[in-house]
Amino acid sequence: MADSPASAPRFLAPAQVAELLDIDVDEVIALVMAGRLRGAQLGAPARWRVEEASVSDYLAEQTEDARRMALWRQADAASFPEVWGPQRP
Repeated sequence: MADSPASAPRFLAPAQVAELLDIDVDEVIALVMAGRLRGAQLGAPARWRVEEASVSDYLAEQTEDARRMALWRQADAASFPEVWGPQRP
């Protein structure tokens, strides 16, 4: 029995992904080629399509990277007395 269409992955055109991510279409294709987004060339003639779930995964990855970078900057900006406590004479 075939999977229902509701469980099948949904694919987006690179222009749709570019609009969602506020980047250029060429950057979307570069992300696919780099493996950061899952995509394939589908249809005849073949056109790029990006799996919708991979866009969510990419955004989650970017959010986590931003969170870690903010923590790094926060730790880097902390002074040693604030981190280690006052020094004893």
